[in-house]
Amino acid sequence: MQQIYLDYNASTPIAPEVIDAMMPLLHDFYGNPSALHWAGAPVKELMQNARKQVAGLIGCSPGEIIFTSGGSEANNLALKGFYFKNKHKGNHIITSKIEHPAVMNPCKFLEKIGAKVTYVGVDQYGRVSPQEIEKAITKETILISIMHSNNETGSLQPIQEIGQLAERYGIAFHTDASQSVGKVPINVNELNVHMLTIAGHKLYAPKGIGALYIRQGIALEPLIHGAGHEFGLRAGTENTLLAVGLGKACEIVKTHLGNPELKELTNDFWNELKEAFGDGVQLNGHPEERLPNTLNVSFVRKIGQDLLDAIPQLAASTGSACHAGSIELSPVLKEMNVPEEVGMGAIRFSLGRHTTKDEINQVLEWIKETLN
Repeated sequence: MQQIYLDYNASTPIAPEVIDAMMPLLHDFYGNPSALHWAGAPVKELMQNARKQVAGLIGCSPGEIIFTSGGSEANNLALKGFYFKNKHKGNHIITSKIEHPAVMNPCKFLEKIGAKVTYVGVDQYGRVSPQEIEKAITKETILISIMHSNNETGSLQPIQEIGQLAERYGIAFHTDASQSVGKVPINVNELNVHMLTIAGHKLYAPKGIGALYIRQGIALEPLIHGAGHEFGLRAGTENTLLAVGLGKACEIVKTHLGNPELKELTNDFWNELKEAFGDGVQLNGHPEERLPNTLNVSFVRKIGQDLLDAIPQLAASTGSACHAGSIELSPVLKEMNVPEEVGMGAIRFSLGRHTTKDEINQVLEWIKETLN
């Protein structure tokens, strides 16, 4: 049975070049990068090179990159680390109602210990309004955290404008770019961000590795205390194997940024669905300002999970959950005011580096056979 993977936003396969880059660390380079002898020196050099590769992808200096265990840890370090270090300046944080749980739940935790958090809404495309952000700013506001792109709909947020706003008011600005790094060009200076989250397994690196960009001058309290690893911000001997993997993934992904072929394939997929089902299929998210690989569509008055269950050879994600016959829309679709009869049929198709036109044609046939 042919199996087709259209869930690249959930996780990507490890690129062959990344595996090749990591292999020497499994065989020859076993020293501690902090050691000052012959075994440590080459590993330290590999770590420094990996940091340069990550920095080179987003336009910052290597000293502004902190390796973490993934996007969740990077988000926690950005939010909690900044709050703990800067709460003497104010206790107010602004975020959105459609953030990933790795931002939402740290905010809810901080609320329990004295932080005040404003959760701004989104429009029908799932995009935040900079004007709403500005309305929420108070004299106590110390941090704004808005995702660069939504993991469900792929909608891109107006990060540059929000960054200019944060700069004007002297407020730190963090963006969770876990889904967008490697898919669209990103430069931290052009975006006006002070912190940015990267997740390795979204860009063909292994799971369990990520990074946080921290602009020079931004002070954070570490979450893990110990020795002075990662510029004193993350204690513990570095995961050299996975850091080298992330570095290589960041180096090779440059040739895939804004991939026009992938974008065309995604748009063709949408056009074919519209042609086949007309008003029976609707797009969730912005028609233009979204990730080039992401297509979140609703099959009207159908149940997305039922459709996926009927096509077990297809790997994709549903945006809503069915519990004992009742439909619970995802928080993202709910905030976009997607009607239940539309939202309950939501499926996120996320294409990747290895997706082919033949695979898309096959998926279209499976959907047509199932729904007709």
